[in-house]
Amino acid sequence: MEYIYAAMLIHKIGGKVDEATVKKVLEAAGGKADEARIKALVAALADVDIEKSIAEAQIAAPAAAAPSGGNAAPAPAAEKKKEEKKDDGQAAAGLGSLFG
Repeated sequence: MEYIYAAMLIHKIGGKVDEATVKKVLEAAGGKADEARIKALVAALADVDIEKSIAEAQIAAPAAAAPSGGNAAPAPAAEKKKEEKKDDGQAAAGLGSLFG
């Protein structure tokens, strides 16, 4: 996915999405550039209108996120509170493991 992000960043700042530029962006971000994956990416994007693809993705995303029929019943408030407390505890435990 980082290869796609690199290409989008290059495109956004007005640069040319080519092998050398993608490699520079990946390495600048601290990643390891795989020459074969970079070549495949550049070849795949050669005939793609990136602006059009981004616009189409933005239009499709809200439609995909909309509920399909409203058949799902909302969870009772008590269940939501239990889930929130459980999630907070898990998050704190996960953060604690980062520091030893």
